[in-house]
Amino acid sequence: MKAVARRTTRRTRKTRLAAPAQLNGAGENTRARLIATGERLFAEVGVTVSTREIGKAAGQANKSAVAYHFGSREELVRAIARHHSPDIERRRDAMLAALSEASTLGDWLACIVKPITDHLASLGSPSWYARFLAGCMASPALRAVVFEDAIVSPSMIPMLLEVNRRLPELPGDVFEARGFMTQHLIAHTCADHERALQTKAGTPYASWQVLCEAVIDALLGLWSAPVRSAR
Repeated sequence: MKAVARRTTRRTRKTRLAAPAQLNGAGENTRARLIATGERLFAEVGVTVSTREIGKAAGQANKSAVAYHFGSREELVRAIARHHSPDIERRRDAMLAALSEASTLGDWLACIVKPITDHLASLGSPSWYARFLAGCMASPALRAVVFEDAIVSPSMIPMLLEVNRRLPELPGDVFEARGFMTQHLIAHTCADHERALQTKAGTPYASWQVLCEAVIDALLGLWSAPVRSAR
């Protein structure tokens, strides 16, 4: 989802998830509960929710359960993102295999959006991942954690190169700004729809597929918009 924020990809630091001393079945089950509970509370309460609250809601008597299994709040956030990434990557790989040199900018932008919206649709309702991502967008540190892996994934690198090749020439600061707008547009549109599905509130999108097409159209408009001379 970092999308087109930069024309070149910077090498990111290598990180490793903290792991419990013994990776037995009970430990894996506890990690899974912490991941699921953390995702839900980050979505419902916000990124300020404490790791102690997450552990308690996951049924852990140990107040340091998150620290023991993940090392830090940031590594729990990374684990949540990595829990969802394989399915998104699989969907994106399938789309990339069907594209060619003749594919349009809209086709390549669909490779950014559709794997995410299709994954969210597969989760059913209620789900919390879209709101989790949108919440992380509000924190520079957590946003970096979420996008750190995604921007260098095997499918994302060639996709971004093809997207960038089809974009109009833009001043560097405009390019950077529209990249961040792309992130927010995708994350918050998906989060609003996910919330509406859970609360049965009104939504302008009849389905995740309709939302996907609307977002792609909006991104095409965003990236093709003229640049005002006075900035």
